[in-house]
Amino acid sequence: MTSRKKKKNLVIVESPAKARTLGKILGSDYELKASLGHVRDLPRSSLGVDIENGFTPKYVVPRPKSKTVKELKDAAKDVANVYLATDPDREGEAISWHLVSVMKPSTRFRRVVFHEITEEAIEHAFKHPRDIDMHLVNAQQARRILDRLVGYRISPLLWKKVRRGLSAGRVQSAALRIIVDREREIENFIPVEYWNIEAELAKKAAAKEDAFRAMLVGFLDGTKIELNSEDETNKLVSKLEQSSYTVHKTKTKKATRQPAPPFITSTLQQEAYYKLRFSARQTMSLAQQLYEGLPLGKEGSVGLITYMRTDSTQVARSAVVEARAYINEKYGVDYVPPHARSFTRKVKGAQEAHEAIRPTRIRREPSLVKPHLTANQFKLYELIWKRMVASQMAAAIFDNTSVDIQAECRQSRTDYLLRAFCSVNRFPGFTVLYTVEREQDEEEAVKSSPLPGLKKGDNLNLLGLFPEQRFTQPPPRFTEASLIRTLEQYGIGRPSTYAPILSTIQQREYVSRDRSILQPTELGMVVSDLMSEHFPDIVDIAFTARLEDELDEIANDKGDWVEVVQTFYTPLEKSLTAATEQIEKVKLADELTDETCPNCGRQLAIKTGRFGKFLACTGYPDCKYTRSYQLKTGAICPQCGGDLVERRSKKGRTFYGCSNYPACNFAVFSRPLPEPCPRCGALMTEYRGNQARCTKCSYRGRIPQDTVHATSPG
Repeated sequence: MTSRKKKKNLVIVESPAKARTLGKILGSDYELKASLGHVRDLPRSSLGVDIENGFTPKYVVPRPKSKTVKELKDAAKDVANVYLATDPDREGEAISWHLVSVMKPSTRFRRVVFHEITEEAIEHAFKHPRDIDMHLVNAQQARRILDRLVGYRISPLLWKKVRRGLSAGRVQSAALRIIVDREREIENFIPVEYWNIEAELAKKAAAKEDAFRAMLVGFLDGTKIELNSEDETNKLVSKLEQSSYTVHKTKTKKATRQPAPPFITSTLQQEAYYKLRFSARQTMSLAQQLYEGLPLGKEGSVGLITYMRTDSTQVARSAVVEARAYINEKYGVDYVPPHARSFTRKVKGAQEAHEAIRPTRIRREPSLVKPHLTANQFKLYELIWKRMVASQMAAAIFDNTSVDIQAECRQSRTDYLLRAFCSVNRFPGFTVLYTVEREQDEEEAVKSSPLPGLKKGDNLNLLGLFPEQRFTQPPPRFTEASLIRTLEQYGIGRPSTYAPILSTIQQREYVSRDRSILQPTELGMVVSDLMSEHFPDIVDIAFTARLEDELDEIANDKGDWVEVVQTFYTPLEKSLTAATEQIEKVKLADELTDETCPNCGRQLAIKTGRFGKFLACTGYPDCKYTRSYQLKTGAICPQCGGDLVERRSKKGRTFYGCSNYPACNFAVFSRPLPEPCPRCGALMTEYRGNQARCTKCSYRGRIPQDTVHATSPG
């Protein structure tokens, strides 16, 4: 009897979407299967790490993954080769290793790595397969074990000393401390009064529309003037009113503004927040869809962007050539710089994928794919496409003119210096396509105004003086974008961790988010303070960043993962023993509401139990009245007139639904506003931070400053 002929090659990826896109490229000789993420992990019911035996992990196949593993094992029988095509980072390498460990394929398995799902990249990857890189696996394994040791050793202590359901994460604790420290800065900040004086001036005999404004800088000799009260400001205004004004000096300087490099994970998350108001989690979910592939009509499923977890700004030569050719055809030779731009600078601790986030085809313009994408998929793709193309365009050129003006006060025999500034765009360059608005120079953006033709010695008329009282401001609270930027600057976390960090600290109610502002809750401050006092290394920014560097060394075969874990665990165990004895039970203050108990008339308070928040009478145990907790938005359900309340889906996503559910199933994901649409009276929702839009007509407007998001618990 002859042996059966080997069947197709088997290719295993993480998701069905990625499998569909790859299958279209590879053809009928390859069978595609999806692992649906990890197939093996540490057990949820126990620590799962043998501390006494070199921190050996005890991996298990979670029950929901048993069926998937069986299907993969069956598919691997009698195939020529098993190709592991998981994502090109440490997590993807670990998934491939776990797949081999549980499948134990009798046939040869090979690892293939690619950073974009295109025919060229896939063909190259399958021509150059390799073995699993155990250095990357060990780096991921070390991170997983470190996080498990922190979470499963410290979290029970928080449960016992603070309240049930809390967690202590290695990186999330450092991120929480950053937020809490900023809040303390704000609380302790003492504003200082100061005054500015602007003068409105014009050339003699000039029309009023040629008037311009100049800011008082100081004395003519360069000495600055600090004004800290209304009284001294008024005295100086009196002197300036009696002064004569002359152009002292003019200077025009050519300035160039270079385009930003293509996106890396952190800058994509930041810019998607600033421009689109996407959360980090939302951004990464959409980017994953664009990377894995989406159906584009007759083209079938196509991968639209390169891998989205990366901290390198490097771009493939072929993509640069394509971008420069496109720019030349679309905008002309003036918009193509003489030499291709090279972005090789990496952020601190850069690793993971080796190329920036960019479109897989420059000529796949956003307008061409728009009919096939959802609104948010299109917005993110357009952002990535524009940033990449703009990065290879010519610099923008500006003429920056500054005018120094002498105010001569003969009465006091004092000369004062005022300065006006003007910036004129002489060549738009990359700005015709893309601008990073928040990176504009604040002084240039605020103080730049058109100037008439001025030359040294011109006499000027004073049209008015405008003193303005100001106060120094505390540092701003973090947004998701600014926190990601700070984490990156300190070297805390890596591209794959930013979004989970932000999600976790909000889900655990350590941090609340009002519109886009992150603010620590009382619970968050208590937990952070306990961690800072009893586990200082865990929340120490330098220590956390140094540990990230050690994980990088493991990935690069320059460190031993067991030694790194042991060095971390020894002081942790000592701190844990001491903290168990020293930490007293923390009593969190109840959050009182303005509602009263229907049974006894006493105030209701928001309490937290095993299953989350609920309302309870403050008269307990005499009165045991309780009811479910729902945070009202102040908006009315357009279907039944009930209250719209904040709710959470099974996956933890916040949405807003009717309080009369299940009788009324109305729900929206954007926060509803109490004020109805001024045009049609329908429900208004938040849109891009401080904007509002109607859910029925096309009206858009600014949210009133006194709008209260959540008025009361229900």
